[in-house]
Amino acid sequence: MPFWINELVRAARQSKLERQAVAADRLLRHVFRQELTSPNVTAAFVAAAPEPVSTEIAPIASVAERITAPEATDVSPKLRRPAFTRQIFEFEGERYGFNLYVPPLPPLGASTNESSGVPLIVMLHGCKQDAPDFARGTAMNELAAKMPCMVLYPEQLPKANQMRCWNWFDSAHQGRHAGEPAMLAALTRHVISRYPVDSTRVYIAGLSAGGAMAAIVAAHYPDLFAAVGIHSGLPPGAAHDVMSAFSAMRHGGSARAPGDPVAKEDVMPTIVFHGDADSTVHPDNGDQIVLAAIAALKASGVPLRRSLIPQEMPAPTGEMRHTLRTVYSAEDQRSYVEYWSVEAGPHAWSGGSAAGSFTDPHGPDASTAMLAFFLQHRR
Repeated sequence: MPFWINELVRAARQSKLERQAVAADRLLRHVFRQELTSPNVTAAFVAAAPEPVSTEIAPIASVAERITAPEATDVSPKLRRPAFTRQIFEFEGERYGFNLYVPPLPPLGASTNESSGVPLIVMLHGCKQDAPDFARGTAMNELAAKMPCMVLYPEQLPKANQMRCWNWFDSAHQGRHAGEPAMLAALTRHVISRYPVDSTRVYIAGLSAGGAMAAIVAAHYPDLFAAVGIHSGLPPGAAHDVMSAFSAMRHGGSARAPGDPVAKEDVMPTIVFHGDADSTVHPDNGDQIVLAAIAALKASGVPLRRSLIPQEMPAPTGEMRHTLRTVYSAEDQRSYVEYWSVEAGPHAWSGGSAAGSFTDPHGPDASTAMLAFFLQHRR
């Protein structure tokens, strides 16, 4: 039986319209190369979609313009120099290392339009990575200098996980007031209290194990974070031990409540990146994250409109790499959920720099897309 028929049958059995929409998106990704321009395929896809489909959302080229540096203004005295420092944070008897990027800012006490502070992005590295490596690979500091915003890179303790993975699969680290989520929230508040951060514009993102942990932290701290970015990660509650973690990574895991419940009125804007050739974390995990985010939004009464933006760019082989960007936006035109499915994308940060590990420099640019998505939202 053809792949796309299997997908639609599986979606129908799941009975919810949102699952039909995700299956339809995956059908489009399956036929992307050969039949993207075929009127028959387009008509079939639109007929399968349970919500209005639009292509009026701006492409990533326009998204990038939203985070370019503002026009130069006279600032006296001169801006302080940017800094990327290594620091230590003590939490429950442990000493956690972290790196913090502070962009060029006016001196303390100077008159500035940023009197309420600047945004803060918390970036969680993946396995076998550390904070400086993740900063190099994502190139988020370079974007943060243009905004400007601060970037916090927490670092896992080697003794907590020999591979430096965040322990997203351990039930001891899946709740609000214990384990790594509590530490990451405390570290974030520590930075907010000591630097000129706008506490309504704090965001969290991560890659792989870092993405899975970012999803857990965002779910349990909607009072702290305004949006979350998950790259090649897994949904909260997809595993409860090492064996179930491997199963979820290989075959996809279902989103479940990761410990203590989250109030229905807490809406967490979510952007997901996942390569469809990811052999480490199955792409079905990206689908599940998106489905859970959409369900939470609808439960809170936020009406959503689904838009599809296909994009393509040259690949190293000379062929074109296709990406399907699915956007769920509200009446205020802000996108509350975005899903970037990257054709032939591996288990790596899309559009990242070769200076860091686990990066896919061929794009699309996940850092630019995530930052643009984040800046639409305040807590």
